Amino acid sequence: MNDQKQANEKLDLNRVLLWLQADGILSDSDSEKCRQLAAGNIGKGKHPLKIIAEAGVQDKTQLGKLLILENLTSWLADKVGLPYYYIDPLKIDIPTVTSLYSRNYAFNYNILPIMFHKREIVIATAEPYVRSWEADLVRMHNCTIKRVLSNPDDISRYLGEFYSFAKSLKGATLARAEDKSTGNIQNFEQLLELSKSTDLDVNNQHIVNLVNWLLQFAFDQRASDIHIEPRRTNGNVRFRIDGILHTVYKLPPQIMNAVLSRLKILGRMNIAEKRLPQDGRIKTQNNLQKEIELRLSTMPTAFGEKMVMRIFDPEVLMRNYEQLGFNKRELELWSKMTAMSHGIILVTGPTGSGKTTTLYSTLKNLATPEVNLCTVEDPIEQIEPSFNQMQVQHNIGLDFATGIRTLMRQDPDIIMVGEIRDLQTAEMVVQASLTGHLVFSTLHTNNAPAAITRLINIGLPAYLIQQTIVGVMAQRLIRTLCKHCKKPNPISDAEWQSLVAPFKVTKPDQVYHAVGCLECRNTGYSGRIGIYEIFESTKALQKLIVEGFETELLQKQACKEGMRPLRLSGAEKVAKGVTTIEEVLRVAPEGLSS
Repeated sequence: MNDQKQANEKLDLNRVLLWLQADGILSDSDSEKCRQLAAGNIGKGKHPLKIIAEAGVQDKTQLGKLLILENLTSWLADKVGLPYYYIDPLKIDIPTVTSLYSRNYAFNYNILPIMFHKREIVIATAEPYVRSWEADLVRMHNCTIKRVLSNPDDISRYLGEFYSFAKSLKGATLARAEDKSTGNIQNFEQLLELSKSTDLDVNNQHIVNLVNWLLQFAFDQRASDIHIEPRRTNGNVRFRIDGILHTVYKLPPQIMNAVLSRLKILGRMNIAEKRLPQDGRIKTQNNLQKEIELRLSTMPTAFGEKMVMRIFDPEVLMRNYEQLGFNKRELELWSKMTAMSHGIILVTGPTGSGKTTTLYSTLKNLATPEVNLCTVEDPIEQIEPSFNQMQVQHNIGLDFATGIRTLMRQDPDIIMVGEIRDLQTAEMVVQASLTGHLVFSTLHTNNAPAAITRLINIGLPAYLIQQTIVGVMAQRLIRTLCKHCKKPNPISDAEWQSLVAPFKVTKPDQVYHAVGCLECRNTGYSGRIGIYEIFESTKALQKLIVEGFETELLQKQACKEGMRPLRLSGAEKVAKGVTTIEEVLRVAPEGLSS
């Protein structure tokens, strides 16, 4: 591109279409289609790339694929010689970048500040030839400007969101300072200092906006948990996305306290109690008007209250076993176990391994009109109208054991106990199964056979375990490869053996590895799926339980009788191109027994 452009010349649709045709990306007929679309009302005032993307035209270089806005932006960046930048709000310090220039200035030139580092400001624009604003920023900050080209839709969206967030944050701080001081305030830094020694009304509109924006942003980013953590100076807000925590914001301590108080009010918690842990729930909606439920938990720390909000997928109960990650053999075995009329079925794994999702999906399938299905949980993870749910309340003496005793008088067919934590609960679970009920529950163990050892350590007699346990399933959640960018790779014998040894499993010709693209925010992964290890109680295993055993011996015997350890379940998904060896080894680092 040798054309010299004037400082304020915006992109012209006809010129962009000619470039696309010259590069063999767009056909003549599709180019004319774009021109017709631009001539109508629908095209007025729109960026040329948006008009082309909305026209639904074919990309001649990729058979069967349409030209989408993100790909067009990347192409244009290369064409005009600017770096392409995908806007990831998780990596942007919003209060800092929005303080560089005003909201009106940003909207006037449609430029989004991205980063301020070592006297250089990175600015995202969708107009590569509009540069009149550069000189103003150089004079204002005495620094260099680096322009990057970004998706025009993202720029418009995040301009509104970033400056709204910054306005709410500044407004909340100002409200705090005004409550404390009637003197003259010189600058924003003074506001922050004054804010540290006064309380803020949690119904202040700025705090309400901050909380609403925080929740919606978490929903947009597919977060499963929100962590709000106080620190000595600024507190952290972190999102857990696909099992990995990401720091999103840092908030002044007292603003964070106001946000926490607002959330506690929404969750019907005691706002005055900050010394004891509390639990609560919030029901709200995402941008698509789908109901979202959040479970809140607070705990006291050295610098104040910490809150974690677990976000429950509104469609979690609608997932079938294939979507959960069951293969054919695992599904047949799990279906066989859950079809039993009585006995105990345990699901094990660490916190966040998907036990709740598996159990709720299973119970949803079993809760027919002919069945009375009751649960006792601490807390109730998600409200489901197809079965009866009881909340444990330790403050009034309603614990798991008492709850099970109550449920047994309710003529149940199936019972789900949130967790077996002590001998009393274990004994009541056994009693329920011996009197003809199918009981589901959870334990925190690393593998399925270890659940038997845990029950014995709790104090449950081996002969009762032998009579009542139908089976145990251990599970983990692994990240799945992004289907848009995963790439095949050959695999060596040594790499494959590091995953499956000492078992002999046929090595695939190739596996896939994570690359990273726009769709997966450059992580290479998108979403999670389960891997499973199912221990079915057989006569040989029951005999071993009664005669006494070590966990490793029980594991070896279970493998001889067909149990496939977690790593083999993961290896199968590696061979199918669902995930990577590195991800399976990260989630299931324990070695296998032969």
